[in-house]
Amino acid sequence: MILTVTLSTSIDKLYMLQKQTPYSVMRVQEVINTAGGKGMNVSRVAAKLGEPVTAMGFIGGFTGQYFESLITQPEIRKAFTRIAAETRSCINIWDASCGMSTEYLEPGALVEESELARFFTDFQRQLPNADVVTISGSMPKGVPADAYEVMIRLCRDAGKPVLLDTSGVSLKSTLRERPTLIKPNTDELTQLIGSVPSSLEGLAEAAYELHRGGIPMVVLSLGAQGAVMACAQGTYWGKPPRIDPKNTVGCGDSMLAGLAVGIARKRSVMEQLRLAIAVSAASALSLATGDFNPDDYHAIYPNVEIAQLN
Repeated sequence: MILTVTLSTSIDKLYMLQKQTPYSVMRVQEVINTAGGKGMNVSRVAAKLGEPVTAMGFIGGFTGQYFESLITQPEIRKAFTRIAAETRSCINIWDASCGMSTEYLEPGALVEESELARFFTDFQRQLPNADVVTISGSMPKGVPADAYEVMIRLCRDAGKPVLLDTSGVSLKSTLRERPTLIKPNTDELTQLIGSVPSSLEGLAEAAYELHRGGIPMVVLSLGAQGAVMACAQGTYWGKPPRIDPKNTVGCGDSMLAGLAVGIARKRSVMEQLRLAIAVSAASALSLATGDFNPDDYHAIYPNVEIAQLN
């Protein structure tokens, strides 16, 4: 079972527009609502790949009830901690004229100290049954800065691999607890090392240095250029075939889901990377965030290029 943690859950609303024109009245062509937050994207993709998932995090109010109603995959077991505050909403506006999106992210609901204590009790109750744990996204107001560090220590004490996907201070300060895997993109890499190398070799070296610093697996997400993985077995580059993306929001979450599934199935690191890149590319072909067409995934999988780097 994959245990996913989404502390900042949300109702994600995808607005499809022919063309976005600021400071004017725009009529939305289509709306797609999903139970959102980065960890929920991980949950849906891992479940669609055939793995049982237990989804955790904070939900509250009428919006929280609607949030749970949007989780319809039978493979996802809901184990959320209820709070008094309303679950937030986030809007992603997709501009079809240029194939780009604009996101409006509400701040997470306020979490009280007693509600946080209940979450940690719930988390420790679910942990023994997990094969892999994923922790994704930001932390809402009221959650202390070391919450992810506490969870990573609990996972380590229980002998569970924990995959961390966050950014900013949450990422940098949490590295001292040495999660099993981190998945920074180039912006997050800048936050960690101060700059982004311009060459593939430089990116691979940066990933390897983070690995040498105590992180067992470092996966640099490079968008259309795939990903670089540094681990004890070596440094690898994986690249998907060329595609025409429809919605790239959540592709990094799909990649994390693929890595979690690969680890849960005890695949080789090269196959973990291939699986992760294939499902990430397949999700870019879906309008819905945190979703993919299995036919796209199976077509892309054998065409992912994997190379070992020096």
